[in-house]
Amino acid sequence: MSRSDREENKSVALYWDFENLHASLCEARFGEGAYNKPDGRFKAQEPLVDVQAIVELAASFGPIAINRAYCNWQYFGRYRDALLQGAVELIQLFSPGASAKNGADIKLCLDAVEDISRFGHIGTIVIVGGDSDFMPVSQKIKAAGRTLIGVGARKSTNRHWAKSCHEFRYYENLVEAPAAIDGLQSDVPLAKCAARAGERRRRNLQARNSPAGRDPGRCLGQQGVDLAHDQTAGPDL
Repeated sequence: MSRSDREENKSVALYWDFENLHASLCEARFGEGAYNKPDGRFKAQEPLVDVQAIVELAASFGPIAINRAYCNWQYFGRYRDALLQGAVELIQLFSPGASAKNGADIKLCLDAVEDISRFGHIGTIVIVGGDSDFMPVSQKIKAAGRTLIGVGARKSTNRHWAKSCHEFRYYENLVEAPAAIDGLQSDVPLAKCAARAGERRRRNLQARNSPAGRDPGRCLGQQGVDLAHDQTAGPDL
């Protein structure tokens, strides 16, 4: 077996700081600080994370040997079906206090370092989370000769952590409707993005069918006006 064949057959270890990603998406939807309020955090959580999208990303790098998510699962029961379908191993971590962290990132880092030392077939590590706390483990993973892929929400990911990975994928780019990604990043609902796109196509079609619209220069000019309008218009609230 050649060296390239051995590299291609390397397995993937996928580690989730699950609450970190969920909290980031929650605050992107409901406003900064919404999740960390006692009445926002310590209650049954609505599913926001597309588990399958991240599992499919990890599987694109090779067969998944470890798929482990760290969280205080007592509030995340509504993710049950998605987690079972993704074959995710759940690690329960209780928070020691109302305002204390549950230590998921520490436990995750310790497990990742232990796993790469025990299992030589693991060639790629995927870490889901946006904290700068993951930077030390990124140095250990790269020193061990493994490939590190990071995944996190765009608004809450620490830029130094993202740069410390061999490759970093923003969660928003993994979910469906890539044409509406810009709308997601500016907090514009998908329905409004689609409506704007449909209205723009309708105006362009009317312009092309009109006598004046048969002039190519005029059509291009109108499209430029439409584009400028879309870029300057803020999100509809």
